Amino acid sequence: MNAIALFQELARYNTWMNRNIYGACAELNDEERKRDLSAFFRSIHGTLNHLLLTDRVQLGRFIGADRVRSLDSKGIEIPIRSLDQRLYENFDELRRERERTDALIEEWTLRELSDEALGRTMRYRAMSADGEFLVPVSIAVAHFFNHQTHHRGQITTLLVQLGHDPGVTDLMAMHRRRIE
Repeated sequence: MNAIALFQELARYNTWMNRNIYGACAELNDEERKRDLSAFFRSIHGTLNHLLLTDRVQLGRFIGADRVRSLDSKGIEIPIRSLDQRLYENFDELRRERERTDALIEEWTLRELSDEALGRTMRYRAMSADGEFLVPVSIAVAHFFNHQTHHRGQITTLLVQLGHDPGVTDLMAMHRRRIE
């Protein structure tokens, strides 16, 4: 499997896992989702928002920020100010925006990501650090998918703490076929 095929697979896994996680989170009431559980982004809802926000910021570095803008219910752009910012307080709206972003991630890996792009370097400003950075695009894309997995792991832990089973989260589970 080459790098492009691997990133396409990780995009499919990202969509699959987000559907599973959001399905499990939908079983919670709003108070449970927003309860401060002393996580890095406080709550499940806060962590879901962080993950959507950072996916959009990072994806914007690859495809252009204008394609991943966050809009409020009136169509007005939501400016990104911090990594713990809540883009959407309403869970259904957050879920819809997650699905829209996941579709864009899959489309990007299938139609736009290239070996040529992965071989380049990119310059960017990190929200969490001062200064400008230069990194290989391939490392930035790997980080993009790794970051998603990291925070979904936090969400699954929070779900278990609230007594909800998030189900199997392994990439291999998406591929397992029982041999009879």
